[in-house]
Amino acid sequence: MLFGFIVRCFRNVSLRLLFKAAWLWCFKGFFALRAFNKRNKRGILFPPFLFFSLTNACNLRCRGCWVTSEQERTILPDLLPVDKMERVIKIGQQHSVYFYTLLGGEPFLTSTMWELIEHHPEAYFQVITNGQFLDTNNVRRLKNLGNVSPLVSIDGFETENDARRGSGTFINAVNGCRELHRQKLLYGVATVVTAQNFDQVLTEVYVRQFIELGAMYLWFYVYRPVGTDSDLAVDREKLLELRQRLLRLRRKMPIILIDTYWDAQGRAVCPASKGMAFVVGAKGSIEPCPPLTVARNFLNDNEGDFYKTINESQFLRRFQQFIRDQYDGERSQGCVLIDRPQELAGFFRQEQIVDLSGRDFLAELDAATPKTSHFLPGEEIPENYWVYRLLKKTLFFGMGAYG
Repeated sequence: MLFGFIVRCFRNVSLRLLFKAAWLWCFKGFFALRAFNKRNKRGILFPPFLFFSLTNACNLRCRGCWVTSEQERTILPDLLPVDKMERVIKIGQQHSVYFYTLLGGEPFLTSTMWELIEHHPEAYFQVITNGQFLDTNNVRRLKNLGNVSPLVSIDGFETENDARRGSGTFINAVNGCRELHRQKLLYGVATVVTAQNFDQVLTEVYVRQFIELGAMYLWFYVYRPVGTDSDLAVDREKLLELRQRLLRLRRKMPIILIDTYWDAQGRAVCPASKGMAFVVGAKGSIEPCPPLTVARNFLNDNEGDFYKTINESQFLRRFQQFIRDQYDGERSQGCVLIDRPQELAGFFRQEQIVDLSGRDFLAELDAATPKTSHFLPGEEIPENYWVYRLLKKTLFFGMGAYG
């Protein structure tokens, strides 16, 4: 696998872009994590990576999306101002933060995405996109900038993907991947694993499709139920099978297969509980993780001192403790959104959070049926390939969102 992956890197990706990714993403990412660990030992709360939710506007209406509600579709979208992000990046760099994931909605619907990437050649950006805007001109512009890796959302083959994302989205996204491949960009594909596409997306045939399209990494997310829309959720038996299939595919496929759910020992991981990354929302909110669109802190707090706002946030610290308490303080933590929705609603009410979902998020949590997340105590399956053990211990696969 490793030799094949290295060969593919040099065949499929521009050498200039490979060098930029190696320097800005991997090398700086390693030192970002080292600085983060030092801060942790001193009791300082500040993440090594950050998410910017640029807008809640989107051209698609994917089933189970937590970003855009029915009510919000009739009003003007929220747009995160460039000057606020510029200030966050400036403060972040003072603390070794150089990796940013750009979310939406759809980032390509904003001009701010381009401004941010262009203004900060010293940082690296991952853009999570639905792939509908990856035409020749946009891909060329990304290539010229060089400090960006698109992550294209595709949820299965055409029938299954379009059932969730809309008719024609699969073909458009695949054509976008072809253009990224043609212009030799370093890019990945993000696949949400659901009960409906499970047997399809965790197969060699599915993975090979993206190898042939030039993708260098495939990021698997497990579906997080929104409200009562839970029939897409993956059950405990399937989660164990997912883990086993991932290990088999990792030893064979010349592509990096990423999850943010398990560490090198196979223990469940919650990046939010460890303070790995927080989300700057489109309304200037500071949110604990992408699916949890709630906040107590905002960019304007403390006269715009982002570092102080994060480090002194009692809400974020109590949220971390809440997660640890739900799993009896174990090192292994699942996803409280899935495992403990009612308890999570109670915690948020106690904290008097601001609900930024555009829905009644707490009512959704109250009505949700608890399901099994990736927390599988007693059934942990360690990584069995040294490459992934090393990656998870050093770079940690939580460099992006998990949703």
